[in-house]
Amino acid sequence: MAKKRMKKQEGEFLFAKKNYIIMAIGIVVIMIGFALMAGGGSEDPAVFNEDIYNFQRIRLAPTLVLIGLAIEVYAIFTNPKGKEE
Repeated sequence: MAKKRMKKQEGEFLFAKKNYIIMAIGIVVIMIGFALMAGGGSEDPAVFNEDIYNFQRIRLAPTLVLIGLAIEVYAIFTNPKGKEE
């Protein structure tokens, strides 16, 4: 069996424009997740602040980061129309 080999021509991008747009969306979702995780600490280390365990930091932010990573994987594996496999 002959294996098909894709030869990358000079000046050709590895992914199509569609892939890069999906990757950018995934990066934005990851950045939003990390931004939501930030904060919640106390100015005084001797004082405990309950806000560190709220819904936003424990459930929402990590979920957004995982969704962003899934979007990145999808963007990498998406085969744009018109390209050979």
